[in-house]
Amino acid sequence: MSEPELFASPADLAEAATTAERGHNVVAALPPSASGAVPMLAALGRRLAASPAPGLRALILTSPDTSDDWTDAATRAMPACRVLAAGTQARTVRHLRTGAAEVLVASPAQARQLVEQSALKPGNLAAVLLAWPESWGGAEALAVLMHDLGKDAQRIVCTAQPAQAADVIERYARKSLTVGFPAAEALPAAPVGPVRTVSVPWNRRAAAVGEVVELLDPARVTVWCVDEAGVATAQRGMAGHAIAATVTAGEVEPTDLVIAYDLPTPAQLRSLMAAGPVVLLVPPAGEAYVSAIAAPRRSLRLTGAVDAALDEAARRRATIATVLDAGTPGLGLLALAPLFERHDPSAVAAAMYQLWTGHPSDPVPAPSVRPVDAPAAPAPAVSPDATARMFVSVGRQDGTTAADLVAVLTKEVRIDKSKIGRIELKEAYCLVELPAGEIEQIVRGMDGRTVRNKKIMAKVDRGPASPAPRRRAPTSGGSRAP
Repeated sequence: MSEPELFASPADLAEAATTAERGHNVVAALPPSASGAVPMLAALGRRLAASPAPGLRALILTSPDTSDDWTDAATRAMPACRVLAAGTQARTVRHLRTGAAEVLVASPAQARQLVEQSALKPGNLAAVLLAWPESWGGAEALAVLMHDLGKDAQRIVCTAQPAQAADVIERYARKSLTVGFPAAEALPAAPVGPVRTVSVPWNRRAAAVGEVVELLDPARVTVWCVDEAGVATAQRGMAGHAIAATVTAGEVEPTDLVIAYDLPTPAQLRSLMAAGPVVLLVPPAGEAYVSAIAAPRRSLRLTGAVDAALDEAARRRATIATVLDAGTPGLGLLALAPLFERHDPSAVAAAMYQLWTGHPSDPVPAPSVRPVDAPAAPAPAVSPDATARMFVSVGRQDGTTAADLVAVLTKEVRIDKSKIGRIELKEAYCLVELPAGEIEQIVRGMDGRTVRNKKIMAKVDRGPASPAPRRRAPTSGGSRAP
């Protein structure tokens, strides 16, 4: 009996792309490589091109270390759309306000800041793609953004760890077509191995291919990529290495070494291993995924910053040796002889070396001694009128009211009702104004409580403490403690 297969097959992806092009929600289990999601990105691009509209149309949310990978994949897959990678806040805001982008690639933190500055309006988006939400905080990181998303906006979720992304899928992509998920009764697949792995940033994979070849020196090597775009990039990385090499996105013939330029599914990894010993190039975002699918694994270290520093130090030692081999440096001895009488010659040589390299040693300052009777400076006191806000992970969509929160705070956390200030009820969360000097203690007491039969998460909302406003009648968008 064949073991259950995880992750979307090419047929699954074709079905997912057709569904996505029709504007329906899709959830796909894929290895953490944006190249694997190209069919769905292309379908989304065709959908946007079929109904053009001004301004930002789609948002791709991903972790910062995979932003370049998704920007490249989206640019290739959506040629009719202007794709922008979020950079500095000011630059991104300027581009969005001038309508220079139709698709934005950003981290959840960047997206939240743009929403707060009104540069990104979730209600205007036609689609949101969540790339591996398990790697950047899941549902909590999305609360601010998603509660203002239009109910007809398309949701596409790509996950390499479906169990860890279950909360996001349940909350934001229910009733979606799911592809690549094992049957509920299927047993977990056993890891595939042995393999060797190389930890490398996304943008250094092409160079790493050549370095692996130089290090292992196989007679024949095959570089496997998930698509033709990867083939072209990997071929450039192989340029200048005199070796019989094949770079392919298809079947791999028997060879002395297989280098996986993209992360394969377990089925693809088994196929690669049948052709020869496998080296996986593992970007930071792929570590957890590879640990789950491949075992045993042995790390392969390439030339890096440490090796470059060692090479430079060896070059400088050779330069000094050349001067010594040419004869005794008399002028230098005359200048340094008095120092040799007062200091160890090795220390003198080390000091001269640091001066030569432009890194003179700074004297270590003597520790300052405070008089015994000098009183310690008191910690800055928090004004009794200062307030802070507590984030609570329930909102209007959960049926929560201000009275529910006040009841928990007063009856279970045991704080005085007069200390509860403005309560802002949002769709997916709420913010409660409380005394800044007591906020940490209140949050600890509130976290894990139950509101409307739902266990909540509480934390201090980001932002400086501010003087408590004068009490006034509630305005729209919030309410006072009843």
